[in-house]
Amino acid sequence: MKGNEALAEAAIKAGCRMYFGYPITPQTEISEYLSLRLPQVGGVFLQAETEVAAINMVYGAAATGIRVMTSSSGPGISLKQEGLSDLAIAELPCVVVNMSRGGPGVGNIQPAQSDYFQAVKGGGHGDYKLIVLAPSSVQELVDLTYRAFYLADKYRNPALILGDGMLAQMMEPVSFVEPNFPPLPPKDWAIQGKGKGQRKFIVCFALDPQELEALNLRLQRKYRLLEEQETDFEVFGDENPELLLVGFGTVGRILKTVVREAKSQGMKFALFRPITLFPFPRRQLKELARKAGKVLVVEMNLGQMVEDVRLSVGEIPVYFHGRTGGMIPRVEEIFTKAYQILRDEVPYESGF
Repeated sequence: MKGNEALAEAAIKAGCRMYFGYPITPQTEISEYLSLRLPQVGGVFLQAETEVAAINMVYGAAATGIRVMTSSSGPGISLKQEGLSDLAIAELPCVVVNMSRGGPGVGNIQPAQSDYFQAVKGGGHGDYKLIVLAPSSVQELVDLTYRAFYLADKYRNPALILGDGMLAQMMEPVSFVEPNFPPLPPKDWAIQGKGKGQRKFIVCFALDPQELEALNLRLQRKYRLLEEQETDFEVFGDENPELLLVGFGTVGRILKTVVREAKSQGMKFALFRPITLFPFPRRQLKELARKAGKVLVVEMNLGQMVEDVRLSVGEIPVYFHGRTGGMIPRVEEIFTKAYQILRDEVPYESGF
């Protein structure tokens, strides 16, 4: 299946019954697919008049406890930021998909990873976090969609799937094996309508500064719990590498080929691929980076996740290689950069 369609079908199987969105390349097939499938399972599909309207419809649906989703690409996600901030403080679970494309501005429709900051640093105003999952295959689009809905409900927090235009459009074999997650408690907080229990309010503000600070501190405790229990990553390659490669999503696929090429030439490389971008697997990355002694981060942007890598590994030298504007780094250029780093031909001060 095509990535967009596989993700949409996984959302149906995960129990999503409402979707509000707006067309934008390269994710429009998600909306197209769900416009057909949701009515077939008794759900609701609605193409909103704007991205702003769509995210506020998500807020309303999430407040009832139903599983709800929206999707877009970079410019559309930018328009949803206030709504995402509101969802976070109201602690409403939902799933948001960003099939990112080249930017800034309208940019182009080619794949990029320059929405990393927007995804993992909150994006909108205030001290909040999204759960951020980064697939690297069509099968992972399926698996992480199941997981996104589960984690969103478990932690009462918006979850974001950060893909890109390549994953959205490629076709690969997939299987829809629903994971056996532990049961979740009933959604006693949800608004159920007149005559269905105690009257409830779900609001996205606290006018008293002490009350708002207490709320923010409670959210931070939740984020720390996420960091303790939900980090996920993949390690591929040599157990004792001389160079550690770090990349997420589509770049992780490319870096596996670089690791294989290095092995064929007698060099020991390993790949560390974060699957959860928030929570970021800092401790596990640091342990492997210590073994290697040098780290090369590769991204389809001009340096975003590299900042979290440097914060994670401390004094260990971290180099960076990036392409932007929809350009995809090639195996040959990454391998050349890695070889130069091992030979100390790249000045570390530049970081590039």
